[in-house]
Amino acid sequence: MNYKKFDLEERLIQFALNTLEVSEKLPKTYIGKHLSQQLVRCGTSPAFHYSEAKSAESRKDFVHKLKIGLKELRESSTNMKIIQRKPLLTDPILNKTLKECEELISIFVKSIQTTKGNMDKK
Repeated sequence: MNYKKFDLEERLIQFALNTLEVSEKLPKTYIGKHLSQQLVRCGTSPAFHYSEAKSAESRKDFVHKLKIGLKELRESSTNMKIIQRKPLLTDPILNKTLKECEELISIFVKSIQTTKGNMDKK
């Protein structure tokens, strides 16, 4: 994805939309429904947590909210890997969304490390 400027919130919103698209394309079987419902929850959650983090009351609160978003991203990644390996869906949106998820995980990890490093300096 090419963005004119780096906008993490926009990337997270687009990621949420992509996970919703993946969810809608899953088969309406017991397994498909289970993974779909879980993906809707964990795939949309990082955007909400990042939005909360931007209004954090302290750096510690900011890190805490990012860590929750990171957990949700990792859960999304695992969910999509299960979908991919089963395989429940072969649509290119799955690979695209999984790749973006891995990039977002890296961004969150680095943001947490940087913020914690800055906190230690004070």
